[in-house]
Amino acid sequence: MADKVCCPGPICGSNNNNGAAGGFREAVCVHTKKVYDSCRSKECLRDIRVYLCRDAQELLNAGGIASVKPRAAELLCVKIDVEHVQFNRGCYTVDIRFFYRIECEVSCVVGRPRIIDGLAVFDKRVVLFGGEGGARIFSSRYIEDGMDVQLAPDSNKPTAVVEVVDPIVLDARVVAPETSCNCCCCALHEVPRSICSCFGGDNLVLDNDGYQLFVTLGQFSIIRLERDIQLLMPAYDICLPRRDCSGSGVGGEQDPCEIFANFEFPIDEFFPPKPDCADNLCGSLGGNTNNGCGCGNNSNGCGCKSCS
Repeated sequence: MADKVCCPGPICGSNNNNGAAGGFREAVCVHTKKVYDSCRSKECLRDIRVYLCRDAQELLNAGGIASVKPRAAELLCVKIDVEHVQFNRGCYTVDIRFFYRIECEVSCVVGRPRIIDGLAVFDKRVVLFGGEGGARIFSSRYIEDGMDVQLAPDSNKPTAVVEVVDPIVLDARVVAPETSCNCCCCALHEVPRSICSCFGGDNLVLDNDGYQLFVTLGQFSIIRLERDIQLLMPAYDICLPRRDCSGSGVGGEQDPCEIFANFEFPIDEFFPPKPDCADNLCGSLGGNTNNGCGCGNNSNGCGCKSCS
């Protein structure tokens, strides 16, 4: 077995056909991002205020609302801020603000139901470990219509990454002015222009007067802190694309029926696949491998793989 590799370069001393230990040809130094800390979140965001457009707010203030039904929620963007935690070396606070577009169906006592949409905001803070570093980072990357980037160094602060899917709207309700919260501590006072453009340029009503719409959302997210790092990695060979696209039809025409002939028939769309034994199908049926689920006996035509 080859000795421990500690520097980039070709790996010698192998007897296999690849000319390197374990099939490795050389050790290469790559620049990548290392995840220092991460967390996942499954949260029920209860009673989040929805800031409506002016016409939708006037509809609620007119009264006569019989019911309100949630329809959909779309995550518009996420604003992230990373700050160092004092007296706790290597730890950082990650402040996250989620901007949602909420769509609801409002049924009035008189008239047909109407679809209204508005903005909902949720703030979250987590503390993660991101390591320490005091170097300043300079880059020669060109930015069009920008100042010389070599005069704009970046700090060695870790980068926060938030992965989140569109939330699930669990509930929606309209609250009367006399029962709603009029405190300014949790109210939204300003909306970025890019967010306002998502609502057709209409002005969002941010005051606390009149009826208010609240929704409850279910959200899944993953938050992590990354930092640039250089790693020594084994390389098998150069990565050459294997698929030939020389006849891709650029500059000419292809018969659409010939293209369609290469499509496989979507059997799973017509006949959903049966659960595999790895899903503990046999265990859910009492642990009997001969009870007709097909486990241990592939001759019954059930199609389930063997549990052995």
